[in-house]
Amino acid sequence: MSWQDYVDNQLVATGCVTRAAISGHDGSVWAKSANFDPSKEELAKLSNGFEKRDLLTASGVTLSGTRHIYVSGTDNVIRAKLGKVGVHCMKTTQAIVVALYDDPIQPQQAASVVEKLGEYLISTGY
Repeated sequence: MSWQDYVDNQLVATGCVTRAAISGHDGSVWAKSANFDPSKEELAKLSNGFEKRDLLTASGVTLSGTRHIYVSGTDNVIRAKLGKVGVHCMKTTQAIVVALYDDPIQPQQAASVVEKLGEYLISTGY
């Protein structure tokens, strides 16, 4: 399966994610949905935010030029929100899975889909 297949079929096609991307820890985009265009700089900052969450608590999570308010995070999950749009991200061994979801999708629905893919990627060495 290609990286684009993961974005299209394992994330967006579930109906629990409206826009998604998979990137490397350096911010390079491996695949993204057509209506989502995060920059390398935005994704690199997000990647750094997993280890240095104070970067995100101060300035939020910016994706495709839109700043989302940092809600919470762990060593491998970051959550953010802006109005009716939520963000759920998971860091794997080599990648970051980034997903946005809109109301009426519930945060736990998006989290389940993102983390299931993230855990699979970790199990395969990515």
